[in-house]
Amino acid sequence: MKRRSFVQASLALGSLGSLAHLSGCASTGRVPEKARVVVIGGGYGGATAAKYVRLLSNYKIDVVMVEPDAAFVSCPISNLVIGGSKTMADITTPYDKLSGNHGVNVVRDYVSRVDPEKKTVTLASGPSIRYDKLIMSPGIELMFNSIEGLQAANASGQILHAWKAGPETLALRKQLEAMPDGGVFAISVPEAPYRCPPGPYERASQVAHYFKQHKPKSKVLILDANQDVTSKGPLFKKFWADNYKGILEYVPQQKVIGVDAKNRTLQFEIQNDLKADVLNVLPNMRAGSIAVQTHLANANGRWCGVNFLTFESTQAKDIHIIGDSIMIAPLMPKSGHMANSHGKVAAAAVVAQLSDMAVNPAPFLSNTCYSFVDDKVAVHVASMHQYDSKENTYKTVPGSGGLSPAPSELEGLYALNWAQNIWADSLM
Repeated sequence: MKRRSFVQASLALGSLGSLAHLSGCASTGRVPEKARVVVIGGGYGGATAAKYVRLLSNYKIDVVMVEPDAAFVSCPISNLVIGGSKTMADITTPYDKLSGNHGVNVVRDYVSRVDPEKKTVTLASGPSIRYDKLIMSPGIELMFNSIEGLQAANASGQILHAWKAGPETLALRKQLEAMPDGGVFAISVPEAPYRCPPGPYERASQVAHYFKQHKPKSKVLILDANQDVTSKGPLFKKFWADNYKGILEYVPQQKVIGVDAKNRTLQFEIQNDLKADVLNVLPNMRAGSIAVQTHLANANGRWCGVNFLTFESTQAKDIHIIGDSIMIAPLMPKSGHMANSHGKVAAAAVVAQLSDMAVNPAPFLSNTCYSFVDDKVAVHVASMHQYDSKENTYKTVPGSGGLSPAPSELEGLYALNWAQNIWADSLM
């Protein structure tokens, strides 16, 4: 999406105060007396929205981003950490340039409550912040209770998901390193929709590559609750057949309903129990907890409905929701690049509305998703999505994207360049 230039109208003034009094929170400066946008979450969606509200308002609108972590850790590329070819440092970017280059006030805290009527967010440390517009990008919540025994097994560190890049990413890597040669790694895939459709298959590929190099007697099992690979299926399957025969096995329609951490077994809806040395269990997912708590998850109790022109919630005025938490449009993936695109469209709409200007009537979204099938070779899927005002949704633009013709090391170089570019676009 091209950056749009907005001629600034007079902004509504109010008593906005200072962030200096927020006990236990790190902020980057004083809040001026002008319109304020609060952003919840510093992921691909939230960080992008925070930056672009500042850019598109010519730095006239104050932005406060509430994020508990000091640095952004990317889920895309994190499977390479699990496979052993990248480190956590390779996927970690501090938020200091978002503050230093763009004047975003980064408050390190959690939001414990949102009051849509008073237009305030309350921080876990106690203070409240008033907003004119709220952009919520809370990511996903893992529904541990959808699989019996998983909550306790995950809390004990025995069965990991590693679906939020961070400590569990390294912990899963250590489990693989400790596993004896000849062991079995089993990853369970939940029913779609879930965050990053090709992610489980990329992870399985990374583990298979590691086993092939270092533990050739070991095996990878993909136990998929879906009927088939949900993204890039032909590309993944061909590469597996050509490179991981005897190491990786894909089994569809395997819905996990319970785990036994002590005996390291998975229990299925229909099939017999299965035992493995390392279990990587991905439960069902839904919108981030603050969105659910604020009663914004009005689609099947899991996802948040939005007006796709502005990403404003269909439940609450002046709250815009972006990223993995929303009820997606047809063929719109829950991906990092898509969240980045949401952030730009939402930022442009918020700036226009606060500036008393017309919202862009025909926004576009772009998406590219790369998956590594070993440490150097990757594949991609890409698409463009245009807003349809008649149906208030996004539709894919015919001929705008498609799949890689074949896995290649050149695609792997493109993937690493893509990562660097999108991290810069969101955070620098």
